[in-house]
Amino acid sequence: MKQNTAYIYVVTIVATLGGLLFGYDTAVISGAEKSIQAFLIDSQGLSSFLHGVTVSSALIGCIIGGAISGFVSSYGRKKALIIAGVLFFLSALGSANPEFLFFEKGEATMGLLWTFNFYRIVGGIGVGLASAVCPMYIGEIAPAEIRGRLVSINQFAIIFGMLVVYFVNWGIADGQTVEWINEIGWRRMFLSEAIPASVFVILMFFVPESPRYLALKQEDDKALSILTKFNGAEKATQILSDIKKTVDTNKAKLFSYGKAVIVIGVLLSVFQQFVGINVALYYAPRIFESMGAAKDASMLQTIIMGLINVVFTVVAIMTVDKWGRKPLLIVGSIGMAIGMIAISTLAFMDIIGTTTLVFIIIYTASFMMSWGPICWVLISEIFPNKIRSQAVAIAVAAQWAANFFISSTYPPMMEMSNGGTYLFYGIMSIISAIFVWKFIPETKGKTLEEMEGIWKKQ
Repeated sequence: MKQNTAYIYVVTIVATLGGLLFGYDTAVISGAEKSIQAFLIDSQGLSSFLHGVTVSSALIGCIIGGAISGFVSSYGRKKALIIAGVLFFLSALGSANPEFLFFEKGEATMGLLWTFNFYRIVGGIGVGLASAVCPMYIGEIAPAEIRGRLVSINQFAIIFGMLVVYFVNWGIADGQTVEWINEIGWRRMFLSEAIPASVFVILMFFVPESPRYLALKQEDDKALSILTKFNGAEKATQILSDIKKTVDTNKAKLFSYGKAVIVIGVLLSVFQQFVGINVALYYAPRIFESMGAAKDASMLQTIIMGLINVVFTVVAIMTVDKWGRKPLLIVGSIGMAIGMIAISTLAFMDIIGTTTLVFIIIYTASFMMSWGPICWVLISEIFPNKIRSQAVAIAVAAQWAANFFISSTYPPMMEMSNGGTYLFYGIMSIISAIFVWKFIPETKGKTLEEMEGIWKKQ
């Protein structure tokens, strides 16, 4: 069993490179967004809303990727992740050099702006696919008793990817002039993603397909072989028998288990974004600069935030299968509400400084030990086998749509009221706690096949 556990972790770590690229791709913009603003927005006299849309344009691709993930993963979870890796690679090259073939280098035009956004959307489709399929794949290979921990490793990989790119961005910008960063530095930031993307694509050829996907496709012998590697021969036979009871040749309709499971999955995704976490991630250097930090110092503070994110994601990994999903989510929501309401109060009082940083840390730490990983754990496990790929696609598309709305509205909201913006996120945190308390079932220790029983009873 030790050998089996080691094998499970190796396969999980390879799969979570998709999560790392998810984090890398979404956070790389944080070091480059001011250069993009100077090069493509300000130079053409464009609006702050268009700047917000450009910073968030990858999220359009994320919505598309999430929406098509059910269709793509129906041809194999493994194939879907390989496609995501290829899209990450192409996006890295195109975002770094959007002038390729059609434009003169260094000359900002509307055509170049849309081309840059196109390449960011391509990467976003990769993120959308990875965000849906990585936790789904890990959830389908993982034994029930450690599933929460393994899926949470994917969130760790996302945060680690963000931390890595914060270091990369800082390393590229360190000691350089603003002019150099605006001309060359931001391009190198985007190009750096091509390295982990190529590694991910190569390694994915060496991991097995999801046994539950194979069972769904009536490839029982292959499914049993993989389940045996993960669980041992005796347990594998029982698991395959349980899987076969929940899948059949007739494809289930999306609402076969009622509307509640779909609505809860969608709202879970929406609340994860409406609490405002991605504003803190995408605009981190700018937030710290608004607190009085110089550009280099703001990048360094962003790295500190990244380290805190990693530490508290580890807390979630270590506790999710012990304490359960619901307690962590509720505690996290309360911590986020305290952090955001305090930041809002300080903003209304025009108090900016170390105190603000402390409450930003409280807010992000609370998110990373709860909604960050646990939302993905629940999305990977609450849906019954027969509708999982369809339902996950809807939930993930809703999540990215909410992400795009929150991220693109942040600059104009901040122009209207700093305190009001953060107060909104605080109120959403309170509502998210009530939602979890009233509607989310506890799934700790249950097999994926037992999820069907939860929704049938309800």
